[in-house]
Amino acid sequence: MALMVLKRLSVLKQAAGPLLLYTAEHHVRICSIRTSSVWHQLRCTAESRRRQLCITSRDSLLLLSGSIRLTRDPSLTGRPTSLLHRLSSDEDLDFKQRLSSCSTSRQVLRLLRSSPELSASSAAAVLHQLADLEQDGAGGLKDPATLLNDVALSELCLRLETDSAELEDEVVIQVLLGCTRLFLDPWSRLVVRLVSESQERLDRGGLSIGALCRLAKALFALEGPNCAMLTQAMGQLQNKDPAQWDASELTTVYSTLAASLAEGGRYQDLLNEMNARALSLAPRMEPAMVSETLKSLVTLSQAQALPLVIALCKQAVRHVPNFADTELAVVLSALMHYGHSDHFLVEALEHHISKTAFTAHPDMVTKVMQYFGRRRIFSPSVFDAVAESFVYRADEYTTGQISRQIAALGVVGYVPQDAGRLFRKVESVLNARFSQFQPKALLDLLHACTLLQRYPLNFVSKIFSPYFLQQFQEGSGLDRVMLAQLTQLYMTVKLECPFYNGPRLLPKLRVKAFLFPGCSLETPLDTHLYSNVKTGLVDLLGARSYFASRVLTPYCYTLDVEIKLDEEGYVLPASHDEVYKRIALCIDGPKRFAANATQLLGKEAIKQRHLRILGYEVVQIPYYEFEKLKGKAETVEYLHKKIFPHSYRLSW
Repeated sequence: MALMVLKRLSVLKQAAGPLLLYTAEHHVRICSIRTSSVWHQLRCTAESRRRQLCITSRDSLLLLSGSIRLTRDPSLTGRPTSLLHRLSSDEDLDFKQRLSSCSTSRQVLRLLRSSPELSASSAAAVLHQLADLEQDGAGGLKDPATLLNDVALSELCLRLETDSAELEDEVVIQVLLGCTRLFLDPWSRLVVRLVSESQERLDRGGLSIGALCRLAKALFALEGPNCAMLTQAMGQLQNKDPAQWDASELTTVYSTLAASLAEGGRYQDLLNEMNARALSLAPRMEPAMVSETLKSLVTLSQAQALPLVIALCKQAVRHVPNFADTELAVVLSALMHYGHSDHFLVEALEHHISKTAFTAHPDMVTKVMQYFGRRRIFSPSVFDAVAESFVYRADEYTTGQISRQIAALGVVGYVPQDAGRLFRKVESVLNARFSQFQPKALLDLLHACTLLQRYPLNFVSKIFSPYFLQQFQEGSGLDRVMLAQLTQLYMTVKLECPFYNGPRLLPKLRVKAFLFPGCSLETPLDTHLYSNVKTGLVDLLGARSYFASRVLTPYCYTLDVEIKLDEEGYVLPASHDEVYKRIALCIDGPKRFAANATQLLGKEAIKQRHLRILGYEVVQIPYYEFEKLKGKAETVEYLHKKIFPHSYRLSW
């Protein structure tokens, strides 16, 4: 088997040449020919065999002599070490600070060329900083040619290979992880040597939790979940007691398992112990730990960890001013995933956003708006601050972010104080960037505008065009919610803008009802509230036959209760066809309002508005009024005043 692998490597050498980097596709192809037994033979052979492997395998390093000397960093273990260059801790810290301030890989390489003396940990940090700047998020690098042709980086790799046996355990593993993040050839001399050194240190035992986690990530990237060495590392990690871990160690393990290691329910027993430990540590977690833990819980699908999510949310309240924008965005995404909101968190966000709306990262501002919309949180201070800042910094937002911000306003039905300037800016953005909007994002934006009684007719005519509808169908397709949005958008234009003469929505694309399972354009009737109202209506009208429930109208809306009247105002049986007047009772439970206020949601407000235009007399029965009633007499009196305010009630 080993001979076959070496023969394949010879073919790879002729085909691929001396490349330092490889793509994700090459990674899969190379890893597919490796087996755990071959790797075990390569790691456990003597030094002479290792030399033979380096000669036989594809050597992707540029073997250039240089003056970079890698040292062992005494700060990692506290033990004295022999230094090739005796750098003070201040010099080492100064280099790492300058490294972290680099915003491009070219700056990192320029710094590397100007720093001939490096500690081993600084050398590892260089690889990780390059990976942070170069990874494109799609399994590759943005500019691999820059790294491939850099002499200083090649020298660094050579010294890491040569001195690998002298490096501390933590540094060896950090360098190996850096190599995998930069997609170095897994059969290069450097990576093979680092894997061999890591195996020796793993066999000796004693690796810290952080080192085991970083090694597990590197091995998973090299060989996938079935790697024997990965199993060994995770076995040692599981043998450690999570009850003794501190918050930093716990967060590190969460992050490691979330990096695809725990797919398919692997290590769930370990996760259960970690969740219990995290629950006790949550009140002491730093902002980055709270963010990373919540992110990992979502990735790991820990649905049963809601008590931990609530505890982390309470800790997040204390850290709102201290979160980095990216960390706060992650926290809000996780809370949306778990469907959790907190009154104190809302207050903290209101205070924070009112100060930072003009300077915060666009993604964070959008996440706050999305969170408030998803959780039905009514916050004029946040909405007004974001709307005002949008006027000045709209160009900083992507089209998707713009759509999500306006959609959040539509959900709670709030028109900002400076609505004129806001919607003029939205119209300006649509004119300038119309072609950049994805069809779904554009539909959400226009639909939200109509919920707020703003009618972008110029763009509605475009969205109803055959060309645009074809784009919908060629993309992700038109699902039921999108068809309902299109139908309501068309209905709004016809009812509220009778002068509109643009394209029509084809009848075959119109839905029959806005209320359907899942995410619909109407909120289902509150069963408990309806039951109480129904009892009162029977007492008021004298019989159940005088009103109908859950009536689907020809206009797609479903009426909670419909009462029919004749010309003289007398109530008709629900089955009667000849009707002079119809009364639509909207029995509005808590879910039809904002979660923290008696603000009717946008989709319920537009329903009542349309029913009035269509000739219905709309009577709203909100839960916060009805729940105050005590006894049958009060209930009947209340319903009579609501439904028949100008008539005298007879006692049955």
